[in-house]
Amino acid sequence: MVVKVYGADFACSKRIIVCLIEKEIGYETVFVDGSNGEHKQPEYLKLQVNQSRAILRYFAEKYKNQGTDLLGKTIEERGLVEQWLEVEAQNINLPIFSLVMNILISPLTGTPLDPKVIEEREEKLGKVLDIYEDRLCKTKYLVGDFFSLGDLSHLPFTHYLEVGSMGKAYMIRDRKHVSAWWDDISSRLSWKKVVQIYQFSL
Repeated sequence: MVVKVYGADFACSKRIIVCLIEKEIGYETVFVDGSNGEHKQPEYLKLQVNQSRAILRYFAEKYKNQGTDLLGKTIEERGLVEQWLEVEAQNINLPIFSLVMNILISPLTGTPLDPKVIEEREEKLGKVLDIYEDRLCKTKYLVGDFFSLGDLSHLPFTHYLEVGSMGKAYMIRDRKHVSAWWDDISSRLSWKKVVQIYQFSL
């Protein structure tokens, strides 16, 4: 089986590809240029399931007994996986996305930076990462002692904090357990392959 991953060279596509590699599922990428509205064309929309975390859940469940177990072995572990997927989506992804748009994208589009937004998002993100630090001083991964979708989903956007021009790597490195966790999950072969494929593209 070969899965076609339609999308731009952006975080959501990367998240899905990491999952496919971990689950040992063949894939190919089909570039869709969002800058010219290609992603809104009818032929694309009819193919689209546009929620990357829903796609993660689908493949992790359908191929549960293949590759890396990303969902856990008990109902309790599965519940924690779902919890951390939601925490990532609502409390990590959103402020980092805003920082990326302001710091990395604005200069490319000629849009002025918004220092107030940057300050607010960084403050919010810092508070969330403090919660992560507390959690990760007790467990190796967010759910427990195994790498799960809860960790995997963080890879694409958290990666941007360490992009040089973002200047936000300290948000990871100043937190001992977050830093160790990040080094662990970002050193996985699946993520290294994705970084190599996209060559650090946004």
